[in-house]
Amino acid sequence: MIELLKAVLFGIVEGVTEWLPISSTGHLILLNEFLTLNVSDAFRSMFDVVIQLGAILAVVVLFFYKLNPFAAGKSPEAKKHTWQLWAKVVVSIIPSGVVGVLLDDWMDAHLHNAAVVAAALIVYGVAFILVERMNAGRKPRIRDVHKIDYRTALGIGLFQCLSLIPGTSRSGSTILGAILLGVGRSAGAEFSFFMAIPTMLGASAIKMLKFLISGVSATATELGVLVVGCLVSFLVSLVVIKALMEYVRKHSFSAFGVYRIILGAVVLLYFALVK
Repeated sequence: MIELLKAVLFGIVEGVTEWLPISSTGHLILLNEFLTLNVSDAFRSMFDVVIQLGAILAVVVLFFYKLNPFAAGKSPEAKKHTWQLWAKVVVSIIPSGVVGVLLDDWMDAHLHNAAVVAAALIVYGVAFILVERMNAGRKPRIRDVHKIDYRTALGIGLFQCLSLIPGTSRSGSTILGAILLGVGRSAGAEFSFFMAIPTMLGASAIKMLKFLISGVSATATELGVLVVGCLVSFLVSLVVIKALMEYVRKHSFSAFGVYRIILGAVVLLYFALVK
């Protein structure tokens, strides 16, 4: 029961931080410093990634009509635009997919630690504030997610490669990249959500395959932890995604930049004094 309660907390953290530009992986790594799941190391590595499946499902549910090219109410032109949107999403995930497959084990071994997370939180927190100040008063050239062209989609995909560093934030890097490339916050956030679907599915599939190949068997408790974590992250993500889309229509991302800097500084101070 204690482990399932821990899974609820991990699910809440995942559901909140996956979509806000503050790094879900970074927060999960930090949470594990203070609240450790009683599971095997192999399962833990897989859990941190596969828990994102619940968050992915929330995107599918909330944007099902926009993402479904077979929707009965869509005109032939609208269905064509939906297929084109998916094609752009596929193009955008190629860079991070290649880098992720090649460097996944190396990054797990060398970058998944509190020092890297703290540094990334601070660096990209400053970046958010600077980019928002640079773009203050500027009108984005792209306000509709369907208007994002293939070149811009690829550019956003290149920015997503930065998120492979824990603490950077996948949504943060892609939204930041979209803004720099002239995409409005709402359109950039939507495209970032859509990119998450194949990106997280691919990452989860790789982690699950590696877990199965390792020969380590998951216990009943571990399976329960995974199911609970995914379910909670799904429910929390439904609320967070709606709230974020409403927020970006009226506000900049500077507040998230300030949060990242403060959290990064606290983490550095904690590990310097306590660890």
